[in-house]
Amino acid sequence: MTAVLEPVIQSPKLPLYVAELERLLEAERQARSRFRDELDPSVKAEFINGSCILHSPATYRHTNVTHLLHRLLSAYVDRQQLGWVGGEKVLVCLARNDYEPDLVFYGREKAAQLQPQQRQFPPPDLVVEVLSETTERCDRGVKFEDYAAHGIREYWVVDPDAETVEQYELSGEGYSLRLKQGGRTLQSVVGPGFAVPVRALFDREENLPWLQQLAA
Repeated sequence: MTAVLEPVIQSPKLPLYVAELERLLEAERQARSRFRDELDPSVKAEFINGSCILHSPATYRHTNVTHLLHRLLSAYVDRQQLGWVGGEKVLVCLARNDYEPDLVFYGREKAAQLQPQQRQFPPPDLVVEVLSETTERCDRGVKFEDYAAHGIREYWVVDPDAETVEQYELSGEGYSLRLKQGGRTLQSVVGPGFAVPVRALFDREENLPWLQQLAA
């Protein structure tokens, strides 16, 4: 990060740059506070780089994939008492931005700190984003960078149209690709023992026997 800032640090205008950044960040903090106060539970919205982003209703395919994955992961996590799995209305609050991922997983240690009335959540251990035309750029861009910067150990990018999963694992300060496939087994890094065929995320007939097995 220092290398990126070096030209600014060496500039005689550094104090002016800092003052301008402080002004912008203060305006952003106020906008973020309003966003949280006015957030409607029935609407999916995120606060990203100073702007409130409202999302269109999800397609059937998007919703179906999210549902199939959620029930597989939550069944296994609950059965093994590994922590907690949350859906898309979990507001993950990072240093600058607030996101509502499609699915999150908190391991035992983090899950034990969550409170019944909590509305703002810390970085989880795993984030899953299911792509759509309107969210793909953000899912692969600012979220990809932000999740890694805040130590989220595992990130899955699910493409419901191509029926593939990209599994990323935190390595140093960024993510490294662990899996990109539509036909192999998806095995979690942070959810010990969770392993299912990728097809089970997209095919209900494939999903059901694995749901029964994971919950057994």
